[in-house]
Amino acid sequence: MSLISEIHEQADVLENLLKNQRSLVENIAANLQARLPSYVFLAARGTSDNAGRYANYVWGSLNGLPVALATPSLFTVYQQPPSLKDSLVVGISQSGQSPDIVSVLAEGQRQGSPTLAITNATGSPLAQAADFIIDIQAGKELAVAATKTYTAELMTIAMLSAALRQDPHMWEELAKVPGWVRAVLDQDEQIARFAERYRYMERCVVLGRGYNYATAFEWSLKLKELTYVVAEPYSTADFQHGPIAIVDPGFPVMVVAPTSKVLDNFLPLLNRLHDEQSAELVILSDLPEVLSLARTPIALPSGVPEWLTPLVAIVAAQMFSCYLTQVKGFSTEAPRSIHKVTETQ
Repeated sequence: MSLISEIHEQADVLENLLKNQRSLVENIAANLQARLPSYVFLAARGTSDNAGRYANYVWGSLNGLPVALATPSLFTVYQQPPSLKDSLVVGISQSGQSPDIVSVLAEGQRQGSPTLAITNATGSPLAQAADFIIDIQAGKELAVAATKTYTAELMTIAMLSAALRQDPHMWEELAKVPGWVRAVLDQDEQIARFAERYRYMERCVVLGRGYNYATAFEWSLKLKELTYVVAEPYSTADFQHGPIAIVDPGFPVMVVAPTSKVLDNFLPLLNRLHDEQSAELVILSDLPEVLSLARTPIALPSGVPEWLTPLVAIVAAQMFSCYLTQVKGFSTEAPRSIHKVTETQ
């Protein structure tokens, strides 16, 4: 088992998750509807924190549920947790081991709020602190950098959204995700060749907006932990409020730009980066006119609804990061200084 093989498992993992866990997710949604939470209070770290960013958009836009991202140190170091009245408290963690995430759910239970664990470890402390557990069923993930557990977390979040809305069309769209992921995986050799150009890259920015704000953060994290590139993630809106000043000719800019409602606000920035600042653009998109601006265009499948594009786009970003790691001569399986399970207080 290796990082690239786990990346290639993702279509099957997502297909099986849909098949095996839909009934459970619908039952949990029915229970939550009966308790009518007013908002979601979500705790996560690392890659799972980026899944939380996705939940912020999905549950906020499609389910009318505001999502507040927890500050776990209030529960552990300061021991001054906020009121969680009327909330659904959610913990997302592939291992379910981190004490600070567990402490948020434990406090939610103490305050009488419903608690939900989204995890790959149903016997973990996080699961034990939850009223409801969704097993993401990704199988054992041996590579330190999370890939299949991340997309399985995204799928679980999307499934819960569909279940809360009781929307058959959303389920039909979810069923197409494994096929779209396979279409990206079929570009494996081309993406490997693209990565060779960036052998000496030491810094870059990663841009996304809307649902793919999460993708920008996750791509950035993969570049940092695997290739040791200083990769800073930004919303395209935030990027224009100062950070754009760092871009000089040839500066690498990674962009997640599939068809979306935010793209009209996105395109003027991409044109400016291309025409005026001569940035080195690596673009993930399904649109030929957007890809034409890139020095390195990575095509995404067409027809993916915006709310599901993060599940598809991140797979291309994972492959790019994996092959860049190999090109740079680093280990894809044992990045320096980090471990598979990180337990923070």
